[in-house]
Amino acid sequence: MQVQSENQPYDDINVTPMLDLAYVLLVIFIIMTTASVQGIKVNLPKASSAPSLAKPSTKAITIREDGQIFLDAYPVTVQELESRLRAMKAANPSFPVVVKGDTTVQYGKVMEVLELLGRVDITQLGLVTQKLVK
Repeated sequence: MQVQSENQPYDDINVTPMLDLAYVLLVIFIIMTTASVQGIKVNLPKASSAPSLAKPSTKAITIREDGQIFLDAYPVTVQELESRLRAMKAANPSFPVVVKGDTTVQYGKVMEVLELLGRVDITQLGLVTQKLVK
């Protein structure tokens, strides 16, 4: 073992604190990136706890409080929604769809979307709600 004299400079740099900082910044970046990808914010109605229908290939139709319709996170009209769903149905006949309607949205708007899903013959359908807090 070699002893360092007081007048001699150090040969090596301790990189452990720098690596600790890099790992912390990486974890913060990953958390912030995944937290910001959530889609359109709506106020969901409450329901009992039941298994979720959401799967990776599930398409989400969101109806905001002002009646605007979104397919996944992209705004669409009713006609565009129908044509896109027909194209998806042709590619994959059994893909699931979930409908997220704001609690204040008009019931007729949700029914319009549900009737459209019936015309397109979507058989795997779910309505998204919040868990009921007791």
